[in-house]
Amino acid sequence: MVVDVSAHGLAHMAALKALQQSLGHAFKDLSLLRRALTHRSYGATHNERLEFLGDSVVNCAIAAALYYKFPELPEGELSRLRASLVSEPALARLASQLKLGDILLLGEGELKSGGARRPSILSDAVEALFGAVMIDGGFNAARDAVERVFSAALTEVDPNTTGKDAKTMLQEFLQRKRLPLPQYTVAAIRGEAHEQEFEVQCVIEQLHVRCTGKGSSRRRAEQDAARQAYALATAS
Repeated sequence: MVVDVSAHGLAHMAALKALQQSLGHAFKDLSLLRRALTHRSYGATHNERLEFLGDSVVNCAIAAALYYKFPELPEGELSRLRASLVSEPALARLASQLKLGDILLLGEGELKSGGARRPSILSDAVEALFGAVMIDGGFNAARDAVERVFSAALTEVDPNTTGKDAKTMLQEFLQRKRLPLPQYTVAAIRGEAHEQEFEVQCVIEQLHVRCTGKGSSRRRAEQDAARQAYALATAS
């Protein structure tokens, strides 16, 4: 085997070592780690099969962690929490924390188009990593790696907020206070049909709250307004 001792090669080796430390797993077969970090655009040997396996590993490990963390929660609530923790945006954030974008192997086209920052590619790589750990060290090693990487998210997960959008959280807060639901009104629509920006006002008269949200759709603008209104309502 030819070892790359250039500055770039040494930096890559250091990054792989740091990644294994973050996972809490030292690979016996480093080719598995390389494959997990290889996008299909790079070559015929890529990470899609490992991603398929890792998806199930992550779902199982997170399901078990939530089952024991919240012994009183019903199945539906546990499913909602798991879906939030293993969603594409959540996995992409973990990938950023692991600095996967710096060491992914991508084809030239994906590199030029910003594939190293694309959430779908990053989230798939995270799942492929856990699939690779399972093949290299077994399910227990993979489960331990999942719990290690997800430790902060699992510590912070809150059944009252996690996985709920801003409008739902605001509505539930007002219902607990026995207050009327907020009123949403479209204040303005700007731009051409294919790239419009919506402004929506969220008003809670009883709390003297009035917020304006913006977004590329009415729904997104309402969520933005609700997020601001929730912050004000719960602070008062």
